[in-house]
Amino acid sequence: MSKKLTIGMFGFGVVGQGLYDIIKTKNLNLEIKKFVIKNADKKRTLPAELFTTDANAILEDPEINTVVELIDDADAAFEITKRALTSGKNVVSANKKMIATHLEELTEIQNQHGTSLLYEGAVCGSIPIIRNLEEYYDNELLHSISGIFNGSSNYILSKIFNENQSYDSALKKAQELGFAETDPTLDVGGYDPKYKLAIVASHAYGLYINPDEILNLGIDTLGNADIRYAREKNYKIKLIPLAKEIDNHRVVLYVLPKFISKDNILQNVENEYNGVLVKAAFADEQFFYGKGAGGHPTGSAVLSDIAALRYDYKYEYKKHLESQELTYSTDYTFKVYFRYEDEDVLENITFANISERFYSDDHKYVIGTINLQEIIEKRDLIHQQGNFLAEIL
Repeated sequence: MSKKLTIGMFGFGVVGQGLYDIIKTKNLNLEIKKFVIKNADKKRTLPAELFTTDANAILEDPEINTVVELIDDADAAFEITKRALTSGKNVVSANKKMIATHLEELTEIQNQHGTSLLYEGAVCGSIPIIRNLEEYYDNELLHSISGIFNGSSNYILSKIFNENQSYDSALKKAQELGFAETDPTLDVGGYDPKYKLAIVASHAYGLYINPDEILNLGIDTLGNADIRYAREKNYKIKLIPLAKEIDNHRVVLYVLPKFISKDNILQNVENEYNGVLVKAAFADEQFFYGKGAGGHPTGSAVLSDIAALRYDYKYEYKKHLESQELTYSTDYTFKVYFRYEDEDVLENITFANISERFYSDDHKYVIGTINLQEIIEKRDLIHQQGNFLAEIL
């Protein structure tokens, strides 16, 4: 028998509204008692008495046993989540930055207080990747997890490669459609997929990694020369996070633009869709595909978590219990394309080898292999206007 959930929800934006729309259509033995919002004056589609700006109206209400946290502010979200879990309330969150940054502490709080924090909606919208890592792959040896984790940057790249739009016009269109924020740095700079990658790595490899330690380079310095190079070689450019186990029980994590060829399944993931590619020892390659953004797709993932709480579901973090031998490493060498403006920049970067050099009147590039640690150390030198680095898969 499922138990009744009485819900207090923080935030009533796109995802909150999407979730409410879905809940209305179902008989799930749950009730949303109160919404806490930031702006009291904003017109709402629901009765005014459901809304308040006072967090304590939810956090100190003994009748509310479940908190749904759907706000943008990661620091405020952490305080809400921590207080709720500590006071015996279960929490569902979609805040990937908050979870990635505080996951180890939040896991300890759940263990101490016997509460449950679920966050499927924080990673890749409607794709159930966290639950699959927890349940389906719990005894698997995972070689790698990669994919397209960010719908905004993928939408921009799709418009560039499929419709010959410029980067600026594609970004503007993404902002108009609500796929990208007014300040798009989180998406196009690769921060959003980095937070998601840190969460995925925890469930796949049993590692708590501070996202600040993970390299992310985005598509914000992408230029016409890079697009032209990709087209000449029949590549598309995608922004791809990677978690991969390498020799001696080491795991590498990074987010980079990548040139991917036609035989790579990720070439076909377009617009705001996400795709997660799991390579496993026994199950071999498996691919998850679905909408990575939007009110209803993300709302469906949040609802899945809420429904699971009716049966007292919690993540067991099984990989953390068994994977003490795995360590995070940045010592990993791979092939890259690097377009640069200033010869001094190139002279200050150490490549393992350079196989190709190109000079023209308007741009220069090299193809070579480089160590991940070198990119991390020289990040500010590499990632500036006039330069663009991408891995070649």
